[in-house]
Amino acid sequence: MKSVQQFLSGIRQGDYLSLARVLTLVENELPGSAELLSAMEINQNIPIIGITGPPGAGKSTLVNALISKLSEQQKKVAVLAVDPTSPFNLGSLLGDRVRMSAHFNKPDVYIRSVATRGSVGGLSARIIEMADVLKAANFDYIIVETVGVGQSEIEIAGLADVTLVVLVPEGGDEIQHIKSGIMEIADAFIVNKADREGADSFANQLRKMLHHSPKLVPVFKTIAEKDEGIDELLSWVETNNKPENARKLFLYTEKAYQLIRNKRMHSVAKMELQEAIAERYLDESFNLYQFVSTYENL
Repeated sequence: MKSVQQFLSGIRQGDYLSLARVLTLVENELPGSAELLSAMEINQNIPIIGITGPPGAGKSTLVNALISKLSEQQKKVAVLAVDPTSPFNLGSLLGDRVRMSAHFNKPDVYIRSVATRGSVGGLSARIIEMADVLKAANFDYIIVETVGVGQSEIEIAGLADVTLVVLVPEGGDEIQHIKSGIMEIADAFIVNKADREGADSFANQLRKMLHHSPKLVPVFKTIAEKDEGIDELLSWVETNNKPENARKLFLYTEKAYQLIRNKRMHSVAKMELQEAIAERYLDESFNLYQFVSTYENL
């Protein structure tokens, strides 16, 4: 196995094999991962673009279109595509990166699927560390496509420098989601599949809702699969991916909070917890709160 310095030298030089190995070490908290993270020189100026929204909104297609445009500009792009996890085996449920298959062999594009592994906030528990590994690899842009499962995807706001929320015209529930909190985390809304009926009306309704927002939140209309509206969106992203100091403080605080929480929960293994519960839960006297208070790994 390579040394820490060999791995770090490899990822700085664009060696994707070294990068893949380091990401695997970090994602699974294997021996050497903590040393690697502590020794990395992380370029904090590399922007993280967060893309979230409900299933079927076309997030992967939009990411695919953004990669194409950035590749044309000779930009080096990394994508962390976070997929839902099966509650039974902790494996990825979607794995739909096939939509980005045209970019797999491009030398300046790196795509990695990541499972949430039981994390309830729409992101993988190790996503912060994995994003920092990519920053140490000197990409120009890092795109994080997160699971859009409802209000829980607001966790992306604690990771991304700019957060894009993707919606579709016929999704009436999205308006309710916005009222419930997503409006606060969006730096821009994208009405994708804008060639569908009602797209203009839906976009105007969004703009009216956002009129009273304390910050200026634009609404873009795109047809990602036809490459329409992508230039305008990308132009905005390129000039709005440097958060102000107050936002940076929030980002660092959120990242630190998540890292500390993950570290303190490290001794609680979900599969072991399930096995321990399996031994007792059929007992009529089983009390979940008594179990939690006496669980030996807590």
